[in-house]
Amino acid sequence: MISSDGTTELGAPSVEVGGAGAVGQDDLWRPAQIADASAPTGPERLLLSQGHITADQLALAQKKMADEPKLSILEALVSIGAIDELRSLQAAASYFRLPFARVEPEEVSPDAYAMLPEKYLRNKVVLPVRWEEEAIVIAISDPADIFLIDDFRRRLKCPVNLLVTPSADIRKIIDDFSAGPSQHVDEIVRDFDEDTVEVVDTETDNDRDLEQMAGESPVIRYVNFLISNAATEGASDIHIEPGEKKLRVRFRMDGILFEQAAPPIQMHAAVISRLKIMANLDISERRLPQDGRIRVTVQRRSIDLRVSTLPTVHGEKCVIRLLDNRSISVGLENLGFSPEILGRFRHHILQPHGVVLVTGPTGSGKSTTLYSALQIMDRDKLNISTVEDPVEYELSGINQVNVHDTIGMSFSAALRSLLRQDPDIVMIGEVRDTETARIAVQASLTGHLVLSTLHTNDAPSSITRLINIGVEPFLISAAVNAILAQRLVRRICSECKEEVSLDSRIEGEYLKRMGYEGVTLFRGRGCDNCRQTGYKGRLGLYEFLELDEKIRVVIGSNPSITELKCFAVESGMKTLQQDGLDKVSQGRTTVEEVMRVTET
Repeated sequence: MISSDGTTELGAPSVEVGGAGAVGQDDLWRPAQIADASAPTGPERLLLSQGHITADQLALAQKKMADEPKLSILEALVSIGAIDELRSLQAAASYFRLPFARVEPEEVSPDAYAMLPEKYLRNKVVLPVRWEEEAIVIAISDPADIFLIDDFRRRLKCPVNLLVTPSADIRKIIDDFSAGPSQHVDEIVRDFDEDTVEVVDTETDNDRDLEQMAGESPVIRYVNFLISNAATEGASDIHIEPGEKKLRVRFRMDGILFEQAAPPIQMHAAVISRLKIMANLDISERRLPQDGRIRVTVQRRSIDLRVSTLPTVHGEKCVIRLLDNRSISVGLENLGFSPEILGRFRHHILQPHGVVLVTGPTGSGKSTTLYSALQIMDRDKLNISTVEDPVEYELSGINQVNVHDTIGMSFSAALRSLLRQDPDIVMIGEVRDTETARIAVQASLTGHLVLSTLHTNDAPSSITRLINIGVEPFLISAAVNAILAQRLVRRICSECKEEVSLDSRIEGEYLKRMGYEGVTLFRGRGCDNCRQTGYKGRLGLYEFLELDEKIRVVIGSNPSITELKCFAVESGMKTLQQDGLDKVSQGRTTVEEVMRVTET
């Protein structure tokens, strides 16, 4: 083992490779003394001066080197029986000023071990042992192999502390590690075809190519399986959550979290590190949240993954958002609009100017609605631009701008510049502040169509929200054409749909209060197609407020939210609850779902 002061018995200090204050390569691996291979100036000189070998043994070893050029002087000394492997490694460690130690399996951190693929570790006989602050300790059996050291330094991209260890120890620990968690992972990924997942980000190194590395280690196999399974199941998010004694993995499907098979808690840090490598994040930073992006191909589908890590008391939690371009290729007519609302919404998004807002809480499908709206625009004849934070889906024929607040590229700054680019249609990811709202309104008044989102509970509340953030009521009444509020509910599974009688007093009272008493109700009894939930897929509930002349006059008087809601309903606006119950009566969803997303 290494002594408390970090030296071996021959007085070799621990040497850091890379990073501040590190010893350079010339100092560490190419000492000037090595000029004549026949002279005892390398590790053999230490052995000779300390009496571990004789001059005759050294001469015999040098003769053997001449006969077998691939042998090093230490290997030659071992082969003639002058010293054993341990003594040769101690001499090499002392000469290269590195620590020597025997490493036990329990000393190896799974977090560190996962930093390099298992196949690479076996082929190169190297072993990531542990983290020492920002540096990783790597055990090697041949400290003279400068090409190997340069190679794994390039792959790891972080400071490295070298440790000389017998090759037999390294191989045994690799065997022990692969036999432990891999057995558990093998059960999870038994029927998984590794070739279904491939990283397509051209900036990643070869060792991060999932297709090439599939099956090389339990961590990599599990991460591949996780991504592939989430994409196949139609999950929108993957949650990896560490507990005190258990790791929990969940998929968000149709807005609800479902627990999945998880590896042992011992693999948690390794799985997070693997995802960080794929997302080009700082693997050594575990105290601060990080965000990154991965692009993969799963069964010939291109999918973007947004990776977000967050430190918790039991380790880093990770959430992966799956962005599948297939979700935005859905037409407006397939989102759940009633024919009446769809026709009115299409009319307003095809106008040459004005503001159209889509509102609702996070996860209510606002972005999908706007992306679907942009898809029906004439992209050949119109200049369409977006400002987003971040750009979630890349759309052909549309200029998309990413917001970067840290460098001053805010929504308002980007929008101001974009308006000098002669746009016809502008989509703003979200109206967050007064300046952005005012620029959007002014843009619409100068002949541009502006589409954007707000976080409000219903359509009339968007008017008061704009007033509250500083937009004058007369500007709102002049610029805003329409507001669409929406929610997402789960759709009844078509494979197990059945008619049912009302069996809940609460639901009965709700239907009576809303004027839908006596409607025929349906539900899904649960089948393999819907994972026994009774639901498969989602559809939207919509509340559409058109600003006609009467409502514009009311807005100009700066009404309260209650007054505005009452006037909108009296003018014929169908509420979210009413649209939801219409879909209940059509057998498309359940009362329970409508109450879940609309009752506050």
